[in-house]
Amino acid sequence: MIKVNEQFLQYDENTSLLNLRDAIKPNADIIIYNGFPVPIDQSVHDGDEIVFIKRGEIPSQEELETLMVSRHSPGVHERVKKSVVGIAGQGGLGSAVAIALARLGIGTLVLADFDIVEPSNLNRQQYFVHQIGQTKVQAIEENIRMINPYVHTEIHHIKLDEKNVPQVFKDVDILVEAFDRPEMKGMLVNSFFEHFPDRYMVCASGLAGYGDANLIQSQVFGERLYIVGDRHSAASPGQGLMSPRVGVVAHHQANKVLQIILGENQ
Repeated sequence: MIKVNEQFLQYDENTSLLNLRDAIKPNADIIIYNGFPVPIDQSVHDGDEIVFIKRGEIPSQEELETLMVSRHSPGVHERVKKSVVGIAGQGGLGSAVAIALARLGIGTLVLADFDIVEPSNLNRQQYFVHQIGQTKVQAIEENIRMINPYVHTEIHHIKLDEKNVPQVFKDVDILVEAFDRPEMKGMLVNSFFEHFPDRYMVCASGLAGYGDANLIQSQVFGERLYIVGDRHSAASPGQGLMSPRVGVVAHHQANKVLQIILGENQ
């Protein structure tokens, strides 16, 4: 038994890599053999893992899902791809959470932000120089498409308030708070739970500077509200928002989303 493009196959003892390529993906110009690219033909042996790739080709949804989620535990992806996750804010936290969840294969991402990409954003946010001046929601959707074009995205270029939060996030199972300002955080929590008390929120508090990343923790308040951070490191002169610590918090948030989806959040 061998594995080809993450699918188990029976093989003939006289089979070679080029025989397999011609039978399975004849246009492939890269062969990954047991984790390494190989330039020449060779025999296939029991237990081998082989991936055939065509440079520049976008795989089908089924093939891409199979290859991308091959490292997931059994049964995880089926639950992940059915989930709908909202992210309020697409700055340092929100853009990193969005990318992490897109790589995970979340079924639908509902993304909201009113801002545009500025040069100062590039020190910690998941954008590129050529995207300066674009709306953040358009830019992050573009970047998600380059990672996994089969993740469904719903974008809202809008300033969130207590009136539009219930409409924008009406379909989400979990909402991620990724705001800078405390009053906006409070507004989002109050408005969301007022309308959807049976759903989950993952918020952030305390992520500025370059202090010990081991102080970043996830804490639960009640049954459905989680807050990630050290709870006190606010941005201030001499303690700015920097990519390493912001990224730690964002990935804590993304991991908490995954735990909630899988029922492992208690």
